[in-house]
Amino acid sequence: MKRIVLGIESTAHTLSAGVAQGDGKNIEILANAVDKAPHTKKGFIPRLLAEHHSRVFKKTVESALKQAGKGMHDLNAIAFSQGPGMGHSLRVGFVGAKALAGLLQTPLLPVHHGIAHIEVGKWECGLRDPLVLYVSGGNTQILILDEKEKRYRVLGETLDMGVGNFLDVFAREFGLDSAVDVMHSAAKGKNLVEMPYTIKGMNVSFTGLLTHCIRNFKPKVERRELRLEDVCFSVQETVFALLTEATERALLHSQKKEVLACGGVACNTRLKQMLSEMAKENKVWFGSPADGYNRDNGAMIALVGVKMLGAGKTRFPEGLQPVQKMRPEAQEITWA
Repeated sequence: MKRIVLGIESTAHTLSAGVAQGDGKNIEILANAVDKAPHTKKGFIPRLLAEHHSRVFKKTVESALKQAGKGMHDLNAIAFSQGPGMGHSLRVGFVGAKALAGLLQTPLLPVHHGIAHIEVGKWECGLRDPLVLYVSGGNTQILILDEKEKRYRVLGETLDMGVGNFLDVFAREFGLDSAVDVMHSAAKGKNLVEMPYTIKGMNVSFTGLLTHCIRNFKPKVERRELRLEDVCFSVQETVFALLTEATERALLHSQKKEVLACGGVACNTRLKQMLSEMAKENKVWFGSPADGYNRDNGAMIALVGVKMLGAGKTRFPEGLQPVQKMRPEAQEITWA
């Protein structure tokens, strides 16, 4: 039986509403409406993000329903990103989703943001049981699905900050706007500058690298003794080499036959190139979804909601709330 779910994503700077339908196994994404808060030179300010999400919530939901060709009363459930994320942003999405579910008398389905990235990646790339590298602003994790426990298990992760946050802070320190500008600048670099390389088993660390760059390279860039393009090139190569090495170690440990890269940082073509080459050398499949599904989006939340309904999961403990530091293990994979 086909079910239709509206998904609300609001973990950070993006307010998105998506619509998906299916029976839990055969799923179709019908809509994905996205409204991203404008970037500031100070980064994203939680209060301003909440104001933005509140202001565009109604418009974004209406846009998604229009794209899907559905009305409110066609919906069988409302799914929302429960966490992890920024508290102010999470709260707006949760309150809106809860209000809609109450109005329509439909189930309210809590979805882990990272698990949604994984599931939409598997769905689009046609992967069944991959080793996952999940890289976004606040998250950097290597995961596998434990089918017996019905949970994703973390094999390795960042010991301090997410890779996306690292690139954003680095960008602002060196006069750039965001991680995207680092990528564009890196494409013009040629000379590799030696950088700290911190990896512990399948875990990685970025704060030492950030401090080293600010102390040692920022003054030289300002005095024009060192090209910013070369610093960006070297940072990108070092960071992505760390991630690729940790992923390869996890691959050899887990013996998986597929590798999936997902999350906002997985939009970076250089990272995907490194991972693809590593997968080819190890004779395994590699996949990464389109950028629209790697970036934060409501469609992935809706897709997981359809999977939940297909598995008969509609009841949850009373008093659902957003969880800022929600772990992947907190989401039961009832559809596995």
